[in-house]
Amino acid sequence: MDQSYPYVTKLDIKFDHLQKLDIPEMVKACKDKWFNQTLTRVNDSVIRVGIVEGEYHWHKHDNDDEFFFVLEGQLLVDLEDRTIELNPGQGVTVTRGVVHRTRAPKKTVMLMVENHTIMPTGD
Repeated sequence: MDQSYPYVTKLDIKFDHLQKLDIPEMVKACKDKWFNQTLTRVNDSVIRVGIVEGEYHWHKHDNDDEFFFVLEGQLLVDLEDRTIELNPGQGVTVTRGVVHRTRAPKKTVMLMVENHTIMPTGD
């Protein structure tokens, strides 16, 4: 079932190996409330930047773990039984198959490390 979501998700790789990337410049240029851009590929994983405010929908990834690391702001990772609060310099790995959603009460910048084949909106 194909579903549309109100997020800007760019799965193309924006930076080649050995090309410098500038997160502060990307943040400055971002006008979207929930923006996700693949930065680069490292072996079978991708590094993505999320520039977000508001909440994502509940979802899970049956075959892939997902790592979130906060650079600026605050990210709340809701699980079925608790919420993990992440502030700058903090991160967490969500295990495959775990139902979760992310929320940002204020503008938040985070890095994500995921399998290159993952569908960010869930399985």
